[in-house]
Amino acid sequence: MYKKIISIFIGTAVCMGQANAAFPENPINMVVSFAPGGATDITARIVAQAMTKNMGHQILVDNRPGGGGAVAANMVKGTKPNGYTIMLTSSVYVVTPSLKKPSPYDPMKDFVPVCEIGDAPNVIVVKTDSPIKTLADLIAVARKDPNFVSYASPGAGTTPHLAAEVLKIRENINMTHIPYKGAGPALTDLFGGQTQVFFGSLASVISQIQAGQVRALAQTGETKWSDLPNIPTLAELGVKDAVSNTFQAIFAPAGTPPEIVAYLSKQCVTVLKDPEVIEKLKQAGLATTALDSAGLKARVAKEVPYWKEVIDKGGIKGE
Repeated sequence: MYKKIISIFIGTAVCMGQANAAFPENPINMVVSFAPGGATDITARIVAQAMTKNMGHQILVDNRPGGGGAVAANMVKGTKPNGYTIMLTSSVYVVTPSLKKPSPYDPMKDFVPVCEIGDAPNVIVVKTDSPIKTLADLIAVARKDPNFVSYASPGAGTTPHLAAEVLKIRENINMTHIPYKGAGPALTDLFGGQTQVFFGSLASVISQIQAGQVRALAQTGETKWSDLPNIPTLAELGVKDAVSNTFQAIFAPAGTPPEIVAYLSKQCVTVLKDPEVIEKLKQAGLATTALDSAGLKARVAKEVPYWKEVIDKGGIKGE
C-alpha cells in the first residue's frame, strides 16, 4: 500500500516537473539593440514573425537603442535566464566591450549564443563624379596626402567605421574620420561634398548603388554580394585580412538552461531555411547564414579579439 502511494506521489511530481519545464508557455520578449526602422530592427521583425508562426507562441519586439548596443545588453543580462527575454543585436556585440571603458558587459560570459541570422558586407562608395574611380585611386590619394581624404561613417565604433580603420592599417594610409548619427546624414554630406568617401552597410547604400547615385569602390565581405556582382571584394583588390561583415544574431542571458537555448536555436535555424524568410532578409540587405548556437559561439570567439586589436591599434574610442 505504501509503495503504491509513494509510486503515485513520484509519478505526480514527475508530471508536475515536466509541466513546469514546458517552454514556452508565455510570450517571449525579443529586445532589439537599435531603434525602429533600421537594419537590425527590420531583421528582428522578420525573424520574430516567422518564429511566432512556427512555434505557436508570440515573440514581441522591444527596441532598446543606445550605447552601441550596451543599453539592450545591460537590460537583458539582468533579466531572469529562463528564455523569456532574449536579445537580437548586430556586430556591435563583439565591438562595444572593447570600445567602452569600463566594458559594459563580457561578450564571452554574460550571454549564451542562440542563433546567427545572417550577415552582410560593408561598402566603400564615392560620388559618381568623384575623381576617385577605384580603390587603388583612394589608396594612392590617401598615401600621397594623408590630410586630404575625409571619410564618413554612420557612427564611431560601427562596423563601417572599423572597416575603414582596417583598410588604413592594412595599407598603411591615413584618412580623417567624420562620424555621423546614421547613414542618412552621412550620405547627405557625401553628396554635398563635405566628405570624399562613405563607408556604410550594404543595406544603407544598395538602392543608391543600383540607381547609379554613388560609385562603389569595393565591398568588405568574403565573397561578392549576389545582386552586385561587379563590386569586387577587398581581397580581390589585394587587401588581405580585411573582411568586416556585419552580422545579426540572437543571444540569451548567461545561465539560460541548455535545453531552452537548444530549443530557441532550433526554432531560429528552422525558419531561416524558409525561402520566403530568406528572400525577405535578402531584400533587407542580409544574407542568411542560419548558424546554430555552436556556430555563433565560434564566430564571437574569433571576432572579439580581432576587433579589439583593430580598436587598440587605431586608438579608437566609442561615443
